[in-house]
Amino acid sequence: MSATRLPGTPRLLRALNDRAALELLLERGPLTRARLGELTGLSKVTASQLVERLEERGLVTRVGEQAGGRGPNAQLYAVRPGSAYVVGVDVGAERVVAACADITGAVVGRVEQSTRDTDDPVGVVHNAVVQAASSAGAELSSVRRVVLGTPGLVDPATGDITFAFNLPRWHRGLLAALRADLDTPVVFENDVNLAAVAEAQSGAAEGLADFVLVWVGAGVGLAIMLGGRLHHGSSGAAGEIGYLPVPGVPIPRDVSRRAKPAFQQLAGADAVSAVAREHGFEAEDAAGAVRAAIAAGTTGGPMLDELARRLALGVASTCVVLDPPLVVLAGEVGQAGGAALAERVQHEVAAITLVRPRVVATGVTEEPILRGALRTALDAVRDDVFGSTVA
Repeated sequence: MSATRLPGTPRLLRALNDRAALELLLERGPLTRARLGELTGLSKVTASQLVERLEERGLVTRVGEQAGGRGPNAQLYAVRPGSAYVVGVDVGAERVVAACADITGAVVGRVEQSTRDTDDPVGVVHNAVVQAASSAGAELSSVRRVVLGTPGLVDPATGDITFAFNLPRWHRGLLAALRADLDTPVVFENDVNLAAVAEAQSGAAEGLADFVLVWVGAGVGLAIMLGGRLHHGSSGAAGEIGYLPVPGVPIPRDVSRRAKPAFQQLAGADAVSAVAREHGFEAEDAAGAVRAAIAAGTTGGPMLDELARRLALGVASTCVVLDPPLVVLAGEVGQAGGAALAERVQHEVAAITLVRPRVVATGVTEEPILRGALRTALDAVRDDVFGSTVA
């Protein structure tokens, strides 16, 4: 009796081989057919067929030659950058920044717009996406995904915004309107969560599956990464640490009235500036005040100590529940505090809890939200494009 042949197995193997080859080309740069065969464990014939298949589909292209010994030079192949594009958007209360990246991850277009003079979020995003793609020389039809980072809550079930801090015009139903307007997949994600994605990709949390990121800026937020995946919670509110009830601070009873929540009152930018003034440090903003305290050396120590004690209440509350190995301090204040603030927070958390996480400053100093949006979009599009190479 002959063995039963699994239907579709050769096709599945070809798809897996194609995906592996494309990932290698992204990671290691231009490669020859022979080198691809060596790295994937495929025979020369199979590797050649694979490259031809990907070339026919417009996913790889010849980019040069590699001189060898005797015989003709070997052709070098790379992923074709223009096979797909993505757009990441960082939406703030006063401006929108959009960047367009090709499928290799190279940022090839960028635009920044003010949002002060408009109350039309669809128009704002439309213009930003179209101009970012145009500056990249990409047709809008080749943009395969748009990821927008916004402050506030995103419903995990629908993907729509349910509450956007400082963005009163952003509301339920906006996601469908944007998808219809742009005729491409559009995804909302919390801005602090996207900062954590960037941190995991190339920052202080690179290589770690579990960590938390505490954002300290105008607002206070938290992102939770478990098993290499963001934890959103049932309503998307996981990480809204600004609402953490803390002792000694008035606790609003009706958050819908936009009263400043308790931990936000204690550790947000306004509170940081107030603490700085009490210790004799004046600056244009909270981050500047922290930098001034650090520059003052031992004179600035008491101010940093007080800020660390405040932040430690939120960090400790998080860590006794999740027990992460790493806490990253990000946002304008977290970044400004650097190692001086991070080390103080680490010491204070260890003093008041049973857990001792390592606390460090962010390693992503330039546009973490935008970088996280692009990475999120690229991961999804590569899965789509690289996973459908076999007809």
